Amino acid sequence: MTKIISWYDFLQRFQQANGVSLSSVFEFYLMKKILLIEDDQIMRENTAEMLELASYKVITAEDGKKGVALAKKENPDLVICDIQMPELDGYSVLYLLGKNPDTARIPFIFLTSKSEKEEVRKGMRMGADDYLSKPFEEMELLASIETRLKKSEYYKFGIENDLAGLNQLIHSTRDEEELKKLSVNKRIQRFKKKEMVFMEGDEAGNIIFIHKGKIKTFKNTSEGKELITGVHGSGEYIGTIDLVENKTYRESAMTMEDTEILMIPKQDFYSMIYSNRDLAVHFIHLLSNNMYELEERLLTIAYDSVRKRVADGLLAVQKKFTSGHSMEPFFISREDLASMVGIAHETISRTLHDFIDEHLIAVKDKQIVIMDEQKLKHMKN
Repeated sequence: MTKIISWYDFLQRFQQANGVSLSSVFEFYLMKKILLIEDDQIMRENTAEMLELASYKVITAEDGKKGVALAKKENPDLVICDIQMPELDGYSVLYLLGKNPDTARIPFIFLTSKSEKEEVRKGMRMGADDYLSKPFEEMELLASIETRLKKSEYYKFGIENDLAGLNQLIHSTRDEEELKKLSVNKRIQRFKKKEMVFMEGDEAGNIIFIHKGKIKTFKNTSEGKELITGVHGSGEYIGTIDLVENKTYRESAMTMEDTEILMIPKQDFYSMIYSNRDLAVHFIHLLSNNMYELEERLLTIAYDSVRKRVADGLLAVQKKFTSGHSMEPFFISREDLASMVGIAHETISRTLHDFIDEHLIAVKDKQIVIMDEQKLKHMKN
């Protein structure tokens, strides 16, 4: 039976084990919500009481079905779940939460009376973050919770969009041998301006991580015209969708300036996402954002006026290639802007001149400066 310790004893033991101050303990644990799914009533009540003594807010469920419903409703910071339960077992709970984007990132700790290695492997392969065998020590559970919550906060606040961020992302995975051989040590490749990175129809063997520079992705229409499907800068990935779907590249990619990239081979990418649920969810969100941006751009091309398309194109490039300040200059060629918004080069030139006359933009040393961001945002069709 799991023994209950006093609040004072817990703090004393926690500080001794981790070398932290009392204030930092309060700061970290304040208002963290844990969902405990356990069918054994005594175990459930004892564990919940112990977690409440540690200043967690605890919600409980006596079976897997109720646990899944509570996770969706309460959005806890962490889930602790028994494996052998009625209605739904722990593996089913983990599977269902992992399928839902709103709950997929929640850290997940298994509790079980079994300690066979195969059970451990099965849970970890499915994406569990940790695995404790009953009976467990209080500090063992609390230390596991602390580790998972800190890792969760790291993902919640985001990852820096640079090479250091990519390194952090990979090194945050479980300490498995194959993860030590990943792409962080791959050589950065340098491309000159207007150099092809890959061509439509090439085998999708790599995800491209842009370390420095700019890349455009585009398709050629049946009339031979170029339609830009995206512009990408430092910290972004391209080729992800094609690699995930195991298809050839459905568009081409060319540098817009001198660019440095890191090519992540297919097998390295699969090793990352199969070995760590957080990484898989990170790329799911990345794919979702990319698809949303592409859909918005296609709707703009299909239904908006020329002026609104040019305005939206300028704002999109500004968002990609500046820190977000409206007066910060950026460069995009007339040809690339025309390909991006789907209009003729001559029409782009006329529209940009109109915008200059209306004091919406200015052009200095071939770079564009947005002078009235609000009017561009709210331009009518």
